[in-house]
Amino acid sequence: MDFGLVLQTDPPASRVVELMRRAERNGFRYGWTFDSAVLWQEPFVIYSQILAQTEHLTVGPMVTNPSTRTWEVTASTFATLNDMFGNRTVCGIGRGDSAMRVAGRKPNTLARISEAMKVIRALASGQEADLGGGTVVKFPWVRPGAHLPVWMAAYGPKALKMAGEEADGFILQLADLYLTEYMVKAVRDAAAAAGRDPAEVTVCVAAPAYVTADDSPEALAHAREQCRWFGGMVGNHVADLVARYGDDSDAVPTALTDYIKARQGYDYAHHGRAGNPDTAFVPDEIVDRFCLIGPVEKHIEKLNALRELGVDQFAVYDMHDAQEAVIDAYGREVIPVVNAR
Repeated sequence: MDFGLVLQTDPPASRVVELMRRAERNGFRYGWTFDSAVLWQEPFVIYSQILAQTEHLTVGPMVTNPSTRTWEVTASTFATLNDMFGNRTVCGIGRGDSAMRVAGRKPNTLARISEAMKVIRALASGQEADLGGGTVVKFPWVRPGAHLPVWMAAYGPKALKMAGEEADGFILQLADLYLTEYMVKAVRDAAAAAGRDPAEVTVCVAAPAYVTADDSPEALAHAREQCRWFGGMVGNHVADLVARYGDDSDAVPTALTDYIKARQGYDYAHHGRAGNPDTAFVPDEIVDRFCLIGPVEKHIEKLNALRELGVDQFAVYDMHDAQEAVIDAYGREVIPVVNAR
């Protein structure tokens, strides 16, 4: 199993770079960041520094979207980084929850994501692409061998189907075992129905991880409070699904929808941050199911279970008060054990 580290690009950027360097030293192979131009600093500028100061780490956004940048600009940025550092980027893409909403726009449609994935992947790999209206372009400077995998974030049935049909990878932002099994199956079934090898779609589960010294009530309570923000972030996407399909629809599992019934609002000023005041509605049960918290052995147990469900990478959301400690604990006690099999 691969491991990734996910950070927000809060200033100073030097700290983001240093945490990524620390992650690589501890056996992490991927470095991800949020991409929301109003809320955080520009990630692609920081990627250049991360790549320059690491040897093997693959970097990318979790996730970018097809509207805050034109598609040829996104493709050119990835292609430039790959030309400089040797195919060490991955394009995570989705609807653009925070990036679009804080700018007063609606998240992107699946049709727009579909077209963007095709164009970005083709251009960054040195192929021709139609930017719309018959305008076909190609980067003349992309060298042979250039390659950009495009991974799609998804929750809903139509998005899961599209990820299986079109994406190189599937990003699931929660670590609940039941929902992971349900959604990985949906993606793989869609891939098979489209004539693809389901194994060619990389599965990445991303969620907060918080390692405690023991499983005492006090330690677990603190860990839950540090990770409760994640239930609120996931709740934004679930609320969109409920609005589209209804809270009693067979299209969305009740295990995903029940907990947001007490949700009242969401302020993006606290998006993805420990202590988010808009996540009081998230119960302890959801924190435990969606995240990895507790002593090292609990992390290993859940990661092994995720791997059995077909998960290829676990990406650690590291937004809490123990960033270095979690990176080090994973490098010292979790990653070697999980990958010893």
